[in-house]
Amino acid sequence: MVFVRHPITRLAILTLVSALASAQDASKPFDCHITIGDIKYDLTSLAGEHTVSRELSVPPTTIEDKVTFNLCKDLERKSDVPTEDQCPEGTRACLVRTNRKEGQSDRVFSVIPMANSTTDAVTYERLSSPKGINVTFAGYSYPSVLNADPIPQYFHLKLLCSTEISNINFTSYDGKDLHLEWSAPAGCDFGSPSDDEEKPDKGGDGDGDSRNDKEESVGSGLGYFFLIFFLAFVAYFGLGAYYNYSTYGATGADLIPHRDFWREVPYMLRDVVSHLCSAFRPRHSSRGGYIAV
Repeated sequence: MVFVRHPITRLAILTLVSALASAQDASKPFDCHITIGDIKYDLTSLAGEHTVSRELSVPPTTIEDKVTFNLCKDLERKSDVPTEDQCPEGTRACLVRTNRKEGQSDRVFSVIPMANSTTDAVTYERLSSPKGINVTFAGYSYPSVLNADPIPQYFHLKLLCSTEISNINFTSYDGKDLHLEWSAPAGCDFGSPSDDEEKPDKGGDGDGDSRNDKEESVGSGLGYFFLIFFLAFVAYFGLGAYYNYSTYGATGADLIPHRDFWREVPYMLRDVVSHLCSAFRPRHSSRGGYIAV
């Protein structure tokens, strides 16, 4: 029996392998290394579990929102905390909401996994002013008392560039998006040119720079004009030829739209050049002097 290698089968196998490789990369845990173009960030210095909380006064009770997160590793399970009061495995950020009332025991009423650990669950955005990076983890959907459908949860960390590590600020939580703000050296990028390299000193005065900018602008405008003109010219001949072929069955030179006009163009140009030359040619007077009256 002879087996024939079909090119389509090869292509299907390569496509399947590529898809599996992409899926495997997407399912890898986030390792705290971020690359945006030529810009890189290393968040490994912020590894470890961090906890920050806030309190909301809702008389006669107080609600404490406490979020524990680890950017570079899944949260560890705690033996001294009930299982139902902890987030599931594979969680990078866990929000625990506790109701407190004087004279009564604290009651945990919500345990919300705010951040997933896979790479495809993490998005980021570079900040320019102030410098830093926004890191967003997608979490799991959580039931809502106001809505029948579970609400997807998101953990947002605004990491600002600083020479020192500051305290973490619990900015807000609206039932869907939890925002933290933190200043640390890890928020400073590396691998990018400095401000001096990005804006080299070209020398000369400001007027010279403005003239160069104007020349570049004018040159760019002329280039666009000629490009549009060329495309319009090609479209004119293409559509005209198609019309002559489909309407009159024309072939060869008869496909040229307005053929008689284009035949006359060389003669018209010759007449124009001749007229211009005669207009600028110096005129010599044939009179040699005055005629006595």
